[in-house]
Amino acid sequence: MMNRIAGKNIVMGMTGGIACYKAVDLISRLKKAGAEVDVILTEAAQEFITPLTVQTMAKSPCHVDMFKPIDSFNPEHISLAKKADLIVIAPATANVIGKIANGIADDFLTTVLMASRSKILIAPAMNTYMYTNPIFQENLKKLESLNYELIKPETGLLACGDEGVGKLEEPAKIMEYIDYLLTEKDLDGKKVVVTAGPTEESIDPVRFITNKSSGKMGYEIAREAKARGAETILISGKTNLDAPVGVHRVNVQTTVEMLNAIEEYFDSCDLLIKAAAPADYRVQNTSDKKIKKTDENLNITLVENPDIAKHFGEKKGNRFIIGFAAETDSFIENAKKKIEKKNLNFIVLNDVTKEGAGFNADTNIVTIINMLGEEKKFPKMSKREVAKVILDEYLLELKK
Repeated sequence: MMNRIAGKNIVMGMTGGIACYKAVDLISRLKKAGAEVDVILTEAAQEFITPLTVQTMAKSPCHVDMFKPIDSFNPEHISLAKKADLIVIAPATANVIGKIANGIADDFLTTVLMASRSKILIAPAMNTYMYTNPIFQENLKKLESLNYELIKPETGLLACGDEGVGKLEEPAKIMEYIDYLLTEKDLDGKKVVVTAGPTEESIDPVRFITNKSSGKMGYEIAREAKARGAETILISGKTNLDAPVGVHRVNVQTTVEMLNAIEEYFDSCDLLIKAAAPADYRVQNTSDKKIKKTDENLNITLVENPDIAKHFGEKKGNRFIIGFAAETDSFIENAKKKIEKKNLNFIVLNDVTKEGAGFNADTNIVTIINMLGEEKKFPKMSKREVAKVILDEYLLELKK
């Protein structure tokens, strides 16, 4: 994750629910990301977690008492409200959400919220029947209409033994929401289509041709584009990755399916980023039954798949297309040929033979080459940082 959280002032409210134990993990993640964290524990929350635990993780005093003596004329709930870049309530109970929706400010947390002018992110957690109660749902709708940010809880087995919606969203996902809210929206109004991962071409019902692409680079680009305000569509081959928060994912299997999926969104998009590794060839005659092993060699005839980047490059109009080149030799030469052949605006080149670059790694080492042949080389970075560089370069090219 890009470190946009570093140096930010996060005020975190914890209310009375068993999910407080997960919220402690969130505090730890925020501190590791470099945020200053002030935590407010409601009276009910202290039945589930102690102030000592929280302030040890937050490395700052825990706020629990609305009426404790103060050393200045600046009331603490007002100063905290002014200080916050973002307020996060996790877990948020039905009780506190009802209070906020109806303007009740009767404890430390709700008075801070009432005085705040910053974004407020609410992560509910409760019994599934409480969550689906129509009164509670009306409160959620009211908060949404007032521009509060809401995270829908997960579905699963709850601590009470019931099963259904109500589990606090995982801390890693809440961090994504926080990252999104703290990111400048310089792609607001743009529609971005990103492809990611490998495609598979069947040989028979149990075998297929594919490649080593993990999809990590494309997923990080989609995550970054969404964080920066773009409407983002991720067209993905099979991966083990979760879709980034707020990104619409379209799952595909074959190269032809990927081409058809892009076609559906291409006319309305501003930017197409081809980070996927679609198979160049498919089996000419796929068997509808498993091919049995024999003592003879097996010969399979492969035919060429459509060239997705070239196909859309020929019809791009005023759209912007970014391609990728994963090379093992003649790097710059091969990349420049692809720019011209596929009518790309620029290409992201990486040498997949280098350690820390290419498939499956969490890092990458890239060179960006534009239509004029200008090269920009970048050091080894996380794939999220590479995603930021790519979108920064896109905005620079637009200005040109």
